[in-house]
Amino acid sequence: MNLLKTITSVFILSLLVLSKPVFAMEFDFKKVADKTYAYIGPLTNRTPENLGLNNNIGLVLTKQGAVLIDSGAGIPSAKALEKAVKKVTDLPIIAVINTGSQDHRWLGNGYFSDKGAKIYALEQTVKTQLSMGAGQVEKMTKVTDIFASTKPVTSLKPFPGDKAKFTIGDVKFELIHFGDAHFPGDAVVWLPEQKTLFSGDLIYVDRMLGVLPFSNVASWQKAFHAAEALPAKVIVPGHGQVCDWDKARKDTGNYLDKLVSVMSAAADEMLGVGQAVEDNKDWPEFKHLEHYDTWHKTILNRTYLQFENGM
Repeated sequence: MNLLKTITSVFILSLLVLSKPVFAMEFDFKKVADKTYAYIGPLTNRTPENLGLNNNIGLVLTKQGAVLIDSGAGIPSAKALEKAVKKVTDLPIIAVINTGSQDHRWLGNGYFSDKGAKIYALEQTVKTQLSMGAGQVEKMTKVTDIFASTKPVTSLKPFPGDKAKFTIGDVKFELIHFGDAHFPGDAVVWLPEQKTLFSGDLIYVDRMLGVLPFSNVASWQKAFHAAEALPAKVIVPGHGQVCDWDKARKDTGNYLDKLVSVMSAAADEMLGVGQAVEDNKDWPEFKHLEHYDTWHKTILNRTYLQFENGM
């Protein structure tokens, strides 16, 4: 199975819960720093009520207009975000910054682009979006027609390299790729003046991080520790409540460190994936995380196989 087929197969399984009629919940942005807000998605999986928005989304107010950090899973969730923004400000949404390629990070781009918003992203992120976007929408539409009019729209002029600095209105932004993580091309948004980090899927708190067949655990670990150099006072993780570095390390950094250390050693010893999973199925320090019981052994399995295959 090639990468695109693997991605879309995983994607369709994650969207099966959206096959029912939609009765959307209320969406709200809460202030987290000066000029800066966050929508905090639920810890559950996607549901009809959350319109695929079980992730966190950022909102930054500038003198020029409002800026969204990520745009939702398609037109229905983009409309819900737009409505939530209007509860905070009358400013128009003039820009969207993408942190990644998972559906709920960018498939709302087209809705906002059609209204004149500029899409910002790194080339590495756009490369992944282009490779999987059509497949994502096709699979979504087969599951539920609420996303039928969604089109995969990427940045027209993505930034080259691993880092871009730019200003919108009176606010400075930095878009940084520390390494492939949950998805290839994952990035973070750093607001240096607010000392606020929107981590995208580099950081999960309160719930298990997601290791998919195309995630890169070793790269993710290195990317997390590279990001620690940012002097963030406020972290808006990809999933979970707003936190600081101590919480981010407890729920993401420490888990990645243990995954890499234990499973790379098991692969080097040719222990076998079944034995490696059995020996490590009980990590009590992470049992507080939502989805631990259903995801942990799968993550162990996929991580072992990555090291066995030399990733």
